[in-house]
Order: sequence, then structure tokens, then C-alpha cells
Amino acid sequence: MSRPEVSGAVATLEEQQRAYYAQTADSYDAWHVAEDDEHFFALNFLLGCIDHYGIRSILDVGSGTGRAIQFLKRQRPELHVVGIEPVRELREVGYRNGLTPDQLREGNALVLPFRDGEFDLVCEFGVLHHIRTPELAVSEMLRVGQCGIFLSDSNNFGQGSRRARTVKQIFNALRLWKLADLIKTRGKGYTYSEGDGIAYSYSIFNDYAMIRKVCKTIHLVNLNGTGPNLYRDASHVALFGLKRPCN
Repeated sequence: MSRPEVSGAVATLEEQQRAYYAQTADSYDAWHVAEDDEHFFALNFLLGCIDHYGIRSILDVGSGTGRAIQFLKRQRPELHVVGIEPVRELREVGYRNGLTPDQLREGNALVLPFRDGEFDLVCEFGVLHHIRTPELAVSEMLRVGQCGIFLSDSNNFGQGSRRARTVKQIFNALRLWKLADLIKTRGKGYTYSEGDGIAYSYSIFNDYAMIRKVCKTIHLVNLNGTGPNLYRDASHVALFGLKRPCN
């Protein structure tokens, strides 16, 4: 597959990322879905949160081919689970895998087509590091989630060698990480790979303060089994933010 043409405009970057997934839709599950990956670990952790807090309805943002929807419906058939995905070709793969258009709908993470508090929980799995303004998506998730949100995503400050992590953490502490990332990416602010398309340097901890203002309880889980300090050592982290119990 040849790389899509990418310009510096935000809208064009979004279009090119969608074009990438449209071109690779038939290979999506083989490339991005594995039962031993960090997101399946996060899904199993989410099951405990669902049971403990009495969650009855879930919106999955950026569903791809619907892996999270299928998992949750299989494990908890009584749940009302809906997913949104902007790429038609990915939705079509999900339909071939057994999902219905009511379960997997067209939608944009930055402008969720739902009322305030329409779902008990809003979740995402590996989506935020593909969004140039992830804080806007998280804000929308907090708006639509009546009881809370669940994130399973990257922590760029815990990725790489110990030396690389230390350097990134120092730049972040000095509030210079965005500048350093622009230099690293030669002014683009993103990277491109044939296996993942356009990706931004993202950490769940970037949005922690905003989530903390809304959620009275936050649980964090290390998804790759490294050291005890998630910010310093974990390349992928799950965050469950609870506004209030649903039961």
C-alpha cells in the first residue's frame, strides 16, 4: 500500500487518516486485533468495572471493525452497546462480522451525536493517539458519559529506552515537550507508518487533569506489565474515570 498524500491542514490530515483505514480495512483485524494485546487486557478490566458500578449502557468511540462491541456483547449480553466509526469501509467489515448498523454507526469522536449523559459509560481503545486534538474527544466523552469514561491508550512518556523516557519526561516537566516533538517530527507534529497510519505523540496523562475535574474517582492500570510508576514506565495505560455509580 502506498502512503496517502498528507498535508499540514488538520482537516486534510483527518481525511488522509480515514483514507488510510479505508485502504487497509480488509487487513484491519489482522493488523490491529490480537487477543493477547493491551486492549483485550483493558476490556477484561472494564468488565469488572461494569459489574461493580452497575453500568448498563456503553458507547464505544472509534470502534474500527467493532472488536470492543463484539467482546462486550459476548461477555455481557444484557448490555446496551453502541459504537461509532467514521470510516465506512471499517463499518462494513464489522457488518460482515455480524454487527448491525444500529450497533456500529457513523460518527465523529470530536462531535458525538448523542445527548448529555445518554450512555452510562463512554470508552475508547487506541483511538486518541490518532486524533490531533484528543482533549476535544475526551471532553465529548465526558459530556455523553453519565457515570464515567474508560480510556485504553498510549503513554508516550513511558515508551522507548530508559534514556529516551527520561529525556521526554524532562522536556514535559519543563513544558517543552510539544516543541521537542515538533523538532523530532520535522515540524509535522505526527508520524506515519504503514502499520498504523498517522499517529500523534499522546499520553493519557495529558488529559488526566481535565478528567479529574469531572470524575470523583480514577483508576489507572498498567497494560504492559512494566514498573510500578505508570507515567515513567508504562507504554500503554487504561484509565477508568467515575463520575458517580450507576446502580
